[in-house]
Amino acid sequence: MVPDHHYDQDQITRAVVERTDAREELVRRFHAATRVTGRNLALPIDDYVKLGGFTGANDVYIETAVDLATRAVRDALDRAGCAPHDVDHLIFCSSTGLATPSLDARVAQRAGLREDITRVPMFGLGCAAGAAGLSRLYDHLRAWPDRVAVLVCVELCSLTVQRADTSVANLVASGLFGDGSAAVVAVGDRRDTGAHAGPRVVATRSRLYPGTERLMGWDVGDHGFRVVLAADLVDHVEATLAGDVAAFLGDHGLTVDEVGSWVCHPGGPKVIDIIQRELGLAPDALDVTWDSLRTMGNLSSVSVLNVLEETIARRRPADGEPGLLMALGPGFSAELVLLRW
Repeated sequence: MVPDHHYDQDQITRAVVERTDAREELVRRFHAATRVTGRNLALPIDDYVKLGGFTGANDVYIETAVDLATRAVRDALDRAGCAPHDVDHLIFCSSTGLATPSLDARVAQRAGLREDITRVPMFGLGCAAGAAGLSRLYDHLRAWPDRVAVLVCVELCSLTVQRADTSVANLVASGLFGDGSAAVVAVGDRRDTGAHAGPRVVATRSRLYPGTERLMGWDVGDHGFRVVLAADLVDHVEATLAGDVAAFLGDHGLTVDEVGSWVCHPGGPKVIDIIQRELGLAPDALDVTWDSLRTMGNLSSVSVLNVLEETIARRRPADGEPGLLMALGPGFSAELVLLRW
């Protein structure tokens, strides 16, 4: 689920050049390097200069995020053949705005969920939150196998871009991140009729890397959310991810070569290239991830769910085949989810 305002990458690049003090050649080089061809934005592109700082941006975040997340939940329930009153548990993930009550309270009421719904809002996991949210759905449904649970992620990354910040991190972010929402309906084993198109979650693993807090995240202040993207982030991914993936799979009697589908968060071209190279994946193994990046940009927590949706629709593996869903995020952290189709 994406906002209605779609722009080609060149249109966004021109807007950034015109409305910041950044050098044009730098903006164009960084934007081209993302390989993104277009993105959907929360607002018409000319309205961003009217936001008036963090307060204005956050007000837009609340209104737009509730609308998109509600639409995503309703759509997911319709596809799953579930009614709003069937839902027992709601997990809400977002890292691009702030609200108390958390937005899941508003989404639950607008989507018509029950008054006794249990809610878990998750903030600060960034790009890893889609995978982490699936893991927490799995945890809940293992404990409550008769229940129906919903995960909804919504990110409005465009509202966080700092017009006065000409750092490399901010210029890269202005060319990479997009806006959107996605939802997943999951059922416990006792509710599973086998009619679903999606995979089963078999196991999950979280990996937190000590001393890496400044690789990715936000600096939060009067200006709002200022992006942190360290240049050596890709070096850390290169040094750790393959070993962590192999260890996780090995604990479940699998090797990388036995995994037939890879649902990977499209963090950016360098990260995708490293995943493909370090894991020794086939040339087309991450095609859906690449397509998501090109056509939508990096949607933070939403992206891995978009890749999962497109995998189900376009490249669904054979029944019984193992798959791995993964995402990286602030912490620095990795979230791994073992699937069985």
